[in-house]
Amino acid sequence: MRLIAVGGSDAGISAALRARELDPTAEVTVVLADEYPNFSICGIPYYVSGEVGHWRNLAHRTLDDLCDAGLDVRVNTRAVGIDVSGRRLLVDAPDGRSELPYDALVVGTGAVPVRPPVTGLDALGPTDGVHLLHTIGDTLALTADLDSHRPSRALIVGAGYVGLEMAEGLTARGIDVVQVEALPEVLPTVDPTLGAVVREELTRHGVEVHTATTVTEVTASDGPTRLSVHATGANGQARWDVDLVLVVVGVRPDTELLVAAGATTGPRGAVSVERDMSTGLPGVWAAGDCVTTHHRLLGLTYLPLGTTAHKQGRVAGENALGGSAVYPGSLGTQVVKVFDLVIARTGLRDSEAAEAGFAPATVQSTGDDHKAYYPGAKPVTIRVIGDTATGRLLGAQLVGTLGAEIAKRVDVYATALTHEMRVADVDGLDLSYTPPLGSPWDVVQTATMAWVREHDLDRQRAALTSRRTE
Repeated sequence: MRLIAVGGSDAGISAALRARELDPTAEVTVVLADEYPNFSICGIPYYVSGEVGHWRNLAHRTLDDLCDAGLDVRVNTRAVGIDVSGRRLLVDAPDGRSELPYDALVVGTGAVPVRPPVTGLDALGPTDGVHLLHTIGDTLALTADLDSHRPSRALIVGAGYVGLEMAEGLTARGIDVVQVEALPEVLPTVDPTLGAVVREELTRHGVEVHTATTVTEVTASDGPTRLSVHATGANGQARWDVDLVLVVVGVRPDTELLVAAGATTGPRGAVSVERDMSTGLPGVWAAGDCVTTHHRLLGLTYLPLGTTAHKQGRVAGENALGGSAVYPGSLGTQVVKVFDLVIARTGLRDSEAAEAGFAPATVQSTGDDHKAYYPGAKPVTIRVIGDTATGRLLGAQLVGTLGAEIAKRVDVYATALTHEMRVADVDGLDLSYTPPLGSPWDVVQTATMAWVREHDLDRQRAALTSRRTE
């Protein structure tokens, strides 16, 4: 059995390792366009900040580890074509172009950064102080620029997850940060109410935040700074003179290889795959940020996440050997740390649920992360989203301080969503309790109780009355 995995990040490596795990006799080759296999892209901001001491520490596994697992890793080798009928992969390598025969192919080409339509952006690059951040190569170019030019002021275009993490990372290096977001609030994957809390945290740590503001032009400066950035916002025109510009406004699926081979596309141009990660092309599976995602509440969507890519990759690797694995589906569970604050979400927001045909309602409540009489209790704010027609839990958003176990608490909601529980059912979960760490009713449960009191109590009272009169 000859299996080739294209892409050396989460999906490709997960597929390759799963194949070798199930069939140690399989010949598994990984084709990687650069020389950084199995690196944690999510860890980049923490290397930039200095919290991770060396960029090599971001590797989930070293190249030697992968080779020891039985993988043939071809670095600096770019897949440029697929001969589907002949089952051959065309690659460009340092020693020239060649064809690699395969019995099964898994494509995990991932995504590429979005370049917004900003005048002058295409003419500038890392040597000018303008950076897009997505790969280890991008990271090394950025840190080399930081070390050589020692910028005193930087501007970040975008205030999503990576943009916020990089605002913290650059601030940790002593750089003054300006953050510009085109949407009305930072971190637009959560409701504006919680986004405003994040913005306050950024401001508290010295980040200059501008929302509802669109960057229109970036030019080289002839003054004491390297760059001039122009923007338009609610208050009219704006200009900032900075030493470095970082553009992090999202990604788009890298589908060129698969589309050229005949694959079809779906939401946001991602390659359409079935839940077994098959592409419709004979002998070709695909996974990760280049493909569509099955969402448990929305159906087919596009949701580029590392956690999703790892799981899809394992499914693709198993099925490429002849297995029958099925990707169970995503909920979009995410968490981010911004200075001393942690924000998380899972499932749907109110607006997303309404668009999907539910009858949603959101209730916000605040409770302590542990018993108030034990020192150090901190507030946790939670927004619970439920379906008023059925009482089903649809989503949750949480914000609290670092140390309040926000990540683990959102996982409780993610588990409840996976099992299609009602909001009221969360009350009955047997969660752990000790005064320094929680309460007899954990804050995740008091939040669902608040939703029930507002949207499900009449139904419960009616059921009780009915039983009494029977």
